[in-house]
Amino acid sequence: MTRASRQRIRISGGRVIDPANGIDDTLDIYIAKGKLVAIGTAPDGFSADQEIDATNRIVCPGLVDISAHLREPGLEHKTTIATETRAAASGGITTLCCPPDTRPVIDTPAVAELIRLRAEAAGMARVVTLGALTRELGGEQLSEMAALRRAGCVGMSNAGRPVTSTLVLRRAMEYAATFDLTVFLTANDHSLANNGCAHEGRVATRLGLPGIPEAAETAAVARDLALIEQTGVRAHFCRLTSGRAARMVARAQFDGTPVTADVAIPYLYLSEIDIGDFDSQCHLIPPLRTVEDRQQLRDALQRGNLSAICSDHQPHEPDAKSGPYPSTEPGASGLDTLLPLSLRLAEEQRMGLPELIDRLTRGPANILGVPAGTLSVGARADVCIFDPQRTWVVDSNTLVSNCHNTPFYGWEMQGRVTHTLLGGRLVYTSI
Repeated sequence: MTRASRQRIRISGGRVIDPANGIDDTLDIYIAKGKLVAIGTAPDGFSADQEIDATNRIVCPGLVDISAHLREPGLEHKTTIATETRAAASGGITTLCCPPDTRPVIDTPAVAELIRLRAEAAGMARVVTLGALTRELGGEQLSEMAALRRAGCVGMSNAGRPVTSTLVLRRAMEYAATFDLTVFLTANDHSLANNGCAHEGRVATRLGLPGIPEAAETAAVARDLALIEQTGVRAHFCRLTSGRAARMVARAQFDGTPVTADVAIPYLYLSEIDIGDFDSQCHLIPPLRTVEDRQQLRDALQRGNLSAICSDHQPHEPDAKSGPYPSTEPGASGLDTLLPLSLRLAEEQRMGLPELIDRLTRGPANILGVPAGTLSVGARADVCIFDPQRTWVVDSNTLVSNCHNTPFYGWEMQGRVTHTLLGGRLVYTSI
């Protein structure tokens, strides 16, 4: 244990919001040996080495981002684990989940161990990994899921790569169920998507872009739900984009199917209209869909059918977003803007702040099955403190991520992290 993590810290005067324990009150928090030792009243004999004044600020569990591409190993010319975990810390995120589509793919324990060691060396955020569902994400041969689980993988996924054989997918789900692993599914029928780059609708037609129909998502959700019911595997749908798919998952949840789902923050603000005149910063896969879909996703999030909000962080260098729209690389950088955009959503959607923070902390932590997203006494002291009134503008001076490919460039944000603690150690402060 480092000297910093041995410090005794008192966080005073803040509005403490911890959905996991139903706490929403002005309380003091006491930290020692990297853990929370008390909330409200100081333990006997407690003497703080450091005090953090959180007056007029929100104190909540460190955020948990269920999908963040860190580009290492394999694409270090874009970003590294060190640069992106630093960006995560500046955004109040203390736990990140890395999909398996690194280079090499996370289909061996060695790659999972490499990522863990690099994250520990950086020391800014915890990084957990998803193991590959099939070898090299090829969709044909099952990976060694048991070995990947022993190496620390919290679930299995084929990322955005297709498993075209329904039989192979069924066998993979059966294997995962045997070891009580969650399967993370990207709902996209690749034959229907047919290498499209925008939502199949009026905007794509006007711009002459190859479209991806809503059915590419809903057909995949229907197939996957049938297999989930057949195998009994615990499953999670990653980054749904259509209202119809959200309703299908809601119905399955009502029927008792062990399934959860999340939504990425851009899909709660943007729609096909934002492509405008070929704005490559809005080139996302799955694509931005209709205004009606956007509202239906917000409603599903408020109802709890979508139990997590993620950044779907996909950083790219400037050249990757230059050129004709279909040839640019899809994805947006999102670690810096996850919290302020979520706070804005709470106001626009009239969600309570505890409800919103739940989707950023307890919700994703429960999906991943990791000990995070809570301020319980005895838990690791992963804490986010933010000023909900502080405003800032998204630009090259305020973005901490190594890449600035964001559709929200120039937007004014309200809400800024002032302190992030990881295991009782202060890893970020803006004061």
